[in-house]
Amino acid sequence: MITISDTASDKIKEMLAEEGGPELFLRIGVKEGGCSGFSYGMGFDDEEQAGDKALDMEGLKVVVDEDSIKYLNGLVIDFKESAMGGGFTIENPNASATCGCGSSFRTASDAGKPAAAGEC
Repeated sequence: MITISDTASDKIKEMLAEEGGPELFLRIGVKEGGCSGFSYGMGFDDEEQAGDKALDMEGLKVVVDEDSIKYLNGLVIDFKESAMGGGFTIENPNASATCGCGSSFRTASDAGKPAAAGEC
């Protein structure tokens, strides 16, 4: 369903260790907004909700909410180092269009609710 590269997984585990909470896990989701209609959400959480799907990715617990699953099937998360630092990259085979910043998308069947012009 979701693939997290070894580089991204190592970085996420490092960040979780810095947070210091053994009950923390990575939550990935989608919400309406962004310049293309949907925006990705990725952060740490410590509480699962009804309908969440929990995945174990080689020792990394990843949770996706029920509404987001349909938009994230086949998602690939990586971490790339660059001269300006580093950051997570997302490849989503469900996205029919993405914005320039890479954090917003729409699918062929669902346009979401794009934010006002200039808001990414």
